[in-house]
Amino acid sequence: MAHLHEIPSIEENFEFNPAHKTKLLIAIAVGVAMVAVGAFLLHKGWSIGVWETAEGHGGAGPEHGGTHGEDHHGATLMSRIVGNIWMNSVYFLGISLIGAFFMSYNYVAKAGWYTSIKRIPEAFPAFMVIPAAILLVLYLIPATRHIVFHWTHEGIMTPGSEIYDEIIAQKEWYLNFWFFLIRIVVYFVIWFVLWKQIRKYSLLEDQYNDLEHYHSSRKYAKMFLMFFAVTSSTAAWDLSMSIDTHWFSTMFGWYHLASWHVSGLAAIMLAILLLKDQGYLKAVNDSVLHDLGKLIFGFSVFWAYVWFSQYLLIFYANLPEETIYFRERISGFDGRYFAPFLISLVLNFVFPFLVMMARGSKRNYMLLKLACGAILVGHWFDFYQMLMPGIAKEQGGIGLIEWGTTLVFASAFILVIANQLKKANLIPKHHPFIGESLNHNI
Repeated sequence: MAHLHEIPSIEENFEFNPAHKTKLLIAIAVGVAMVAVGAFLLHKGWSIGVWETAEGHGGAGPEHGGTHGEDHHGATLMSRIVGNIWMNSVYFLGISLIGAFFMSYNYVAKAGWYTSIKRIPEAFPAFMVIPAAILLVLYLIPATRHIVFHWTHEGIMTPGSEIYDEIIAQKEWYLNFWFFLIRIVVYFVIWFVLWKQIRKYSLLEDQYNDLEHYHSSRKYAKMFLMFFAVTSSTAAWDLSMSIDTHWFSTMFGWYHLASWHVSGLAAIMLAILLLKDQGYLKAVNDSVLHDLGKLIFGFSVFWAYVWFSQYLLIFYANLPEETIYFRERISGFDGRYFAPFLISLVLNFVFPFLVMMARGSKRNYMLLKLACGAILVGHWFDFYQMLMPGIAKEQGGIGLIEWGTTLVFASAFILVIANQLKKANLIPKHHPFIGESLNHNI
């Protein structure tokens, strides 16, 4: 049995007290109530929120003197609620997955700098079960499946049908019920199983000072990285791009992953800073946060690069049929998605680029919190403008339904991650590179 060099014992356990758990459960209940109230008001024709109008929901506001179009409200309201649940599931699924992705590429690179913070991203994938289950349920129920995916309507790929679509029919070999279902189940199961193995041996490493557990974690990290290298793109096609069935982009997999990645990194940083505020992670020094900040800064720029490249490829290749994606977000549906489109660019590139460029800003906790908070909000807007035009169409808006749905997902995410963090020492005391991380200096 190979033993590691002895280092001073580092014991630091996270306490998730009942009061915090109760507050999170209350926040989830408040979020559900917000969705219910928002749905009720919109069903009655009132418009509460941003970029939504009574006309967008049937033109039946009180100012128009009646409840005209109430039946129409029910159908269109459903598309907005389902769209929000699908969009938040994809967004938070990505943040969860990036924990395993971050761990894996650092394991494979034999990086040492991140070791003192590894328990934070290591806990993130525990949440993936919830959005994965929600996405599966929404896909399995015919009514919600048809709302999200236009290509699932019966007859759309059948020649002679009233709704036959030749473009969609050409994609039948890939877009069909069973093949799609098999793919997403395989994604979720293998992602989760590989993370569980990485996590298992990481915890055994804490319990037994044995180098073999590190090698086992690294072995499964390699497997995860190879599998995720392919499935991060195919999952982007399936969960997001196939919503806009007539459109495709060769850059979309990279764009989707870039958005997931920088959101996950920002969430990791924010979690570390909040834990430090509570007196935890004292051993984590500013140089470690500086390096994590550099990753966030760099991938914010990378996201902007693929954001622009996706448009540029359509422009210089002269593909007018592919401009529909941008037309819908800039000028389509009464322009209701243009503001989220611009907000996404400002919060995800302009703001973090200016705030995080200087060395000192990556060591200033307040600026890091500000930048990471902006990135998380900005990429929520990114996924909103990525998915909602194809699902909610002219029914989109930002109001109680959106705020409530996001509050439910965010509170549930914090609840699950906090519960994971209390299960292990916050500092991986027997990791072979822990000494390098504790003494990291740049």
